[in-house]
Amino acid sequence: MSRTIIDVHVLQTVPPSNLNRDDTGTPKTAVYGGVRRARVSSQAWKRATRRAFQDLLDPDELGVRTRRVAELLAERITAVEPSLDGATALALAAETLYAATGSKIEVPRRKAENAKKKGEPEPPPESSYLMFLSARQIEGLARLAVEGADDIAAYLKVKENKNQAREIADTRHSVDIALFGRMVADSTDINVDAAAQVAHAISVHQVENESDYFTAVDDQNEKAEEAGAGMIGTVDFNSATLYRYAALDVDRLRDNLGVGRRPDQPLDEPVRRAVRAFLHGFVASMPTGKINTFGNHTLPEAVLVSLRSARPISFVSAFEEPVLAPQGSGGHLRGACTQLLAHVSDIEKAYEVTGDKSWVLRAGAATEPLAALGTAVTLSSLLDEVSDAVSARLAGQAPEGQDRPA
Repeated sequence: MSRTIIDVHVLQTVPPSNLNRDDTGTPKTAVYGGVRRARVSSQAWKRATRRAFQDLLDPDELGVRTRRVAELLAERITAVEPSLDGATALALAAETLYAATGSKIEVPRRKAENAKKKGEPEPPPESSYLMFLSARQIEGLARLAVEGADDIAAYLKVKENKNQAREIADTRHSVDIALFGRMVADSTDINVDAAAQVAHAISVHQVENESDYFTAVDDQNEKAEEAGAGMIGTVDFNSATLYRYAALDVDRLRDNLGVGRRPDQPLDEPVRRAVRAFLHGFVASMPTGKINTFGNHTLPEAVLVSLRSARPISFVSAFEEPVLAPQGSGGHLRGACTQLLAHVSDIEKAYEVTGDKSWVLRAGAATEPLAALGTAVTLSSLLDEVSDAVSARLAGQAPEGQDRPA
C-alpha cells in the first residue's frame, strides 16, 4: 500500500548560542559517532514550530495546551452566555471537562493552602496534567455547558449529553494537535497519535561547550574607590552546524484532521494548509533559549524535502563520521553538504529508492553539492510545490515534478 510521507532535512549554522539547555544551564549535547555533538531536543524545535503557527494559521485552527483549561473554558462560557458569573462558569467548565475527558478538575491543594494562609480568594481549579484542546473543541464544550447550565451535573448524567461531550473533545482537532498528538491520561480512547516525528538536532561535527564570563557595571557607581563590577556571572554556549530532520505522515494527518467542511474549499484543504504551515514553521523557526543574550537569528543554508511512498528516511548517518573543517580556511557547511550528497546517493541506490519527488532550497556556494538532489526552489515555491504534490497524491494522481536522478 502506497503511503504519503514528507521528509524534511535541514542544514543550519548557528553562531555562539544556548538554544536548549539542561538543568545546569549548559547547552544540551549527545555523543554520536564517538564524539560529543551539540544537541537541540525535538521538544524545543516542536515548541518553536507551534509558536510559528500563530503567524501562519487562523486562531480557530490552533489549540491550547494548559493545566488551566478550566479558566480557558470558563472564559468561553461567559462569552457565549454573559449572564453567567465567573464562579458559575468555572463550575460549569470543571463538570463539562470531567465528562469530556475523565480528568478531575480541582483546586491544587498547595495553591489552596497558600491562598488560605494569605487570606486570598481560592484559586481556580486546574487539571492534574497539561490538557491539549483545539479552539473549536473549547467552543463546542462551552456551548454544551451553557445548554446544561441549570443543573450541569444532572445534564451530563444523561448518556446522550455525556457522549456528546466526549465526541466534541475527540473531533475537529486543531492543526497542532493533529501534527504533534495528544495524550489524555484518564481517557486514552481520545488520545491523538502524532502525524509528525521530529528528531533531536545534532551538530555535524564535534563540539565543546564554552563559558562566557561577563560583568555588569553599576551606572550610578562613578567613585574611583568603589570601582568594580556591579555583578559578575557566566553563561555557557556553543556554536554548530546542525543537521535537523522531521518526517510528516500525511495519511495520519488526514485521518486526524478529517476533510474540509466549507463548500467553497476542496476537501483536502485542511491537510494542505497543515502541510504548508508545518514546512514553513519547522524550516524557519528558532528555539528562543537565551535569544536575547546571543541574538542567533539564522535561517537554514540548505533544506531538502522528499515526498516518500514507502517509509521515512533520515540521513543523519551521513554525519556518523564527523565533518572536519579544512585546515587554514575552516568551515563545516561545505563538508556537510558533500557528505550528505554522497550518503543520500549511496542509500537510495542500495535500497532502490526511486521515483520520490524532491526539492532543494539552498543558499551560498558551500551548498552547491546538494543541487543534484532535487528541484531548486525558494521557500514560497517549496511550500506551493510540496502542497500541490500532496494534494495530487491524496487525489490518486501522479504530481508533476522532477524525479531525482538515479
